[in-house]
Amino acid sequence: MVREIVRFPNPVLKTPTQKVDVIDEEIRKLVRDMFETMHHAEGVGLAANQIGISLRVMVIDTTPKKDSPPTRLVLINPEVVSAEGVISYKEGCLSFPGLTLEVERHSKLKVKALNLEGEEREYNLEGFPAIVFQHEMDHLMGITFIDRVNGLRRRLALEKYSKLQKQKV
Repeated sequence: MVREIVRFPNPVLKTPTQKVDVIDEEIRKLVRDMFETMHHAEGVGLAANQIGISLRVMVIDTTPKKDSPPTRLVLINPEVVSAEGVISYKEGCLSFPGLTLEVERHSKLKVKALNLEGEEREYNLEGFPAIVFQHEMDHLMGITFIDRVNGLRRRLALEKYSKLQKQKV
């Protein structure tokens, strides 16, 4: 089922999410809905709080991005084990439609998370999949990509986003 994507400035986007204690049919349905919602919106990553569910769940599917290795992951209670390198990338966000910002991220990550069977897995991510993971991890911690820029760039981005939202009304 396609769910509505929460848009900034909804407070759920600024609130850290809660750990998942039990992976049951409700969580599996949430993950199915997240993939369907993300694909419908033509995104490559989605955090549960972006559909109003304050749980530490994210999905990633970089398959539509032709210049990236296809990576499709379900990550429950994800954690960064190690990070290295720096990469700058122009990111967009389904919760900030129409806005893109140049953001610095780590270029390589080792992460661990539970899968849908409740098994802990480790993943080595680099390049675009690493960027997507970090963007979604920020969401799970109540951080948006606009929080990753400061000063004048942040103010201009907020003004641009405000104008974009007024145009859609």
